[in-house]
Amino acid sequence: MNHLKKLTSGVHKKLSGSSDAEQKFKVPMHPLTRDPTKAWEKLKVKQIVKTLEPLDPGTPISPDKIRFVFLSDTHSLVEKVDNFVPPGDVLLHAGDLTSVGLPKAIQDFDSFLARLPFKVKIVIAGNHDNTLDEEMVKNVNLLRTKFMIQKHNFEDVLEELGVKSSRELLKHCIYLMDSSIEICGIKIYGSPWQPEFCSWAFNLPRGEACLEKWDLIPEDTDILMTHGPPLGHGDLCSNKLRAGCVELLTTVQTRVKPKYHLFGHIHEGYGITTDGQTVFINGSNCTIAYKLKNKPIVFDFPIPKGHYKSELDNLPVNNLQL
Repeated sequence: MNHLKKLTSGVHKKLSGSSDAEQKFKVPMHPLTRDPTKAWEKLKVKQIVKTLEPLDPGTPISPDKIRFVFLSDTHSLVEKVDNFVPPGDVLLHAGDLTSVGLPKAIQDFDSFLARLPFKVKIVIAGNHDNTLDEEMVKNVNLLRTKFMIQKHNFEDVLEELGVKSSRELLKHCIYLMDSSIEICGIKIYGSPWQPEFCSWAFNLPRGEACLEKWDLIPEDTDILMTHGPPLGHGDLCSNKLRAGCVELLTTVQTRVKPKYHLFGHIHEGYGITTDGQTVFINGSNCTIAYKLKNKPIVFDFPIPKGHYKSELDNLPVNNLQL
């Protein structure tokens, strides 16, 4: 069985009798999409946002459930801390592995993954992981001037390591980029995008550009991983403004309806909420002061009928060849 399914950009599920326009924008854009704080003021009167307590990591791992351990926004700090990550079956990371995406930092993160005893490790990128963004890499002037990514710490390092891109350095994880993987019958989709934020990696204008990425999310997704949060859940900044994407919230609530939506990006939004349908988890391990103080969040997912935990042994270590 091919557990990994690459999703082609721009391909959407057709609805019977629908036009191309209706198909492309099944989820409508909100008129206040570019002002998420005002959009939430309009929407919140009909929204449920209930805070949940995390599962105790010391809870015994069940044979009929997958124990997921969720990290995000570790910014090259988790590699330096012993015993930070609790045990589990599958590790998930929602991006910002590094500070600016230097190849050496990505290699150090991969070496950290190699030391962890999880059966499967699944990773997406975040806005700080600049050299994992192929379009960002093309903008050499921006890399050089804003992020101080110079030839000696980027191109020369890649050549020294014998690879052509930073992506090739992630050898001990399944890297999702608008793509999905099925684990023991549980379907996981990962996407690194988020609304524009200071010209960092994987940034898109709010509205149509973001929605085109969310339109790629399969409707049978059980666990959705995005770097940025949806509007209203884990997206409240220290300045009291909202940073979440309203179209992502609408996509999650009305079309995809995953059991879990995992993200990071907004460090001060760490925690778990639910709208009664989906559990939203902001797993940012770094605080707003970039201190690694927020603990990894764990959760158990019942293994669907007809599947077994032993299937984890048959999954590849990475998806570099796919």
